[in-house]
Amino acid sequence: MLKSVDRVQIAVRDLATARRIVADTLVTETLCADEVPPLAARRLTMQAGTSLIELLEPAGAGPVLDFVERWGGGLFAAGFSVADLDAAARQLEREGARFTISNSQIFLDPSATCGMRTVISAHQERTPLGAIRWIYEVTNVVGNWRAAAQRYARLFALDASRFVPITSEEFGYTGTLTMFDSPARLDRVEITQITDPARAMGRLHQRRGDSLYMFYVEADDVAALARRLDSRGARYAAGRSDAAGLAGIFIHPTAFLGVLVGVSRTDNAWLWSGDPERAHRAAAALRA
Repeated sequence: MLKSVDRVQIAVRDLATARRIVADTLVTETLCADEVPPLAARRLTMQAGTSLIELLEPAGAGPVLDFVERWGGGLFAAGFSVADLDAAARQLEREGARFTISNSQIFLDPSATCGMRTVISAHQERTPLGAIRWIYEVTNVVGNWRAAAQRYARLFALDASRFVPITSEEFGYTGTLTMFDSPARLDRVEITQITDPARAMGRLHQRRGDSLYMFYVEADDVAALARRLDSRGARYAAGRSDAAGLAGIFIHPTAFLGVLVGVSRTDNAWLWSGDPERAHRAAAALRA
């Protein structure tokens, strides 16, 4: 059912300030402004690569105001695209999920998705722009990754045989990547269960329970994006490098509206996503 991770929603106190930060970081285009009644929020939609970033400012009592008052803002919801919105709604109904339809989007209650607020939209092809190619991953930290994976396979009609196990001693988690359309695309939810509660992901799970943690984007030139951050004095951590150059960075939440953003060089994430040879070929092409 799911075709792509096509957007994220970020709760903010002030749309104008948030817009500048997103544009300065990712080189985006502002598409439209509207309101989202189910969330009681004013929304500014921006395009980065082929993906969308929806900035949400409280417009009265409701989920976004509650989130901002409790957490100060940050990553509010993950957004996925589907080929047929009506068929998606029927699938969700069969699985007993609670949702609301508004603005030609499906807004899932977080009780249906392991604490991960979710918005589902009709799939659109977009011409890429800016400093990234697209958003390809959102991370859902949960208490039981196996139960979450089974839930998502049923709820979103995903082929569990395509899922890729993932474990990180460095960041203290284990889980799976729910690949939507592998090997064609990287898009997925990374479902993680904490193995080291002292690490950053573990500390967040202790505070918030099952919830969204971060999102990941691909960029052709990670070093250029790092230089943009340097020019603003914005915090980030360099990830691994190889003979082809800088392969990834993590943009610190203080630099991006309270959101941790992972950036990986185009195709490099296939190293841990089921097709490492694809990543090696991409790196070799850059070295050539």
